[in-house]
Amino acid sequence: MLTRLETSEREEAIAALREFISASAYQPGDRLPPERDLIGRLAMSRSTLRKALDALEREGLIWRHVGKGTFVAGDNDGFDPSALLGLAQQISPVRMMRARLCIEPAIAGEAAINASREAVNRIRLAKDRAKQAQTWKEYETQDELFHRAVAEASDNILLISLFEQLNKVHRAVAMSNVVRETERPPESHSSFAEHECIFAAIEARDSKAAYDAMRQHIGSVSARLFGEV
Repeated sequence: MLTRLETSEREEAIAALREFISASAYQPGDRLPPERDLIGRLAMSRSTLRKALDALEREGLIWRHVGKGTFVAGDNDGFDPSALLGLAQQISPVRMMRARLCIEPAIAGEAAINASREAVNRIRLAKDRAKQAQTWKEYETQDELFHRAVAEASDNILLISLFEQLNKVHRAVAMSNVVRETERPPESHSSFAEHECIFAAIEARDSKAAYDAMRQHIGSVSARLFGEV
């Protein structure tokens, strides 16, 4: 548990980083300076900076690509909003999930082959944070970060781009059709164990197991939320 001093330091670091991004007039898609530069500009330690970066990433204000850098996020991130609205209006939640079944298992299989140690650690972190979520909103944020971390672990910019576009449609279609009956995910939430299986397969460099685990996970989510696969 963080002490009061540590909590205050963390909050000050988050505020400083947020102010830096705002004052620098960064736009969605812009890359932030490397960590070593931010440490000097913001006069904070590497560990404190990383805690602030983690916090802003959980809020959806930034996103990080292993080996590429940290980027400012945006509601659209370069995606035409009219095209997104059109797709969301034309596709059912089940068809959207079937599209995920076509793409994300293959991405997980590639992640098992290409993931760096850092990429594996980021998948682990998102997995653990999803399980620790205190609200559904927090869980959904961490779940999305988990799936994005898997995509980034593929180390294939085209697959990552496909995931990002699919994920935007997923948010628009699924979130408006999901009704939660509890305030937070129960301890028995099936996605926790499914995330563990995906992570374990990627960590073990087992491409087929990663493919199968991701396919089983998405099929399970679809059946639980929409009654079909």
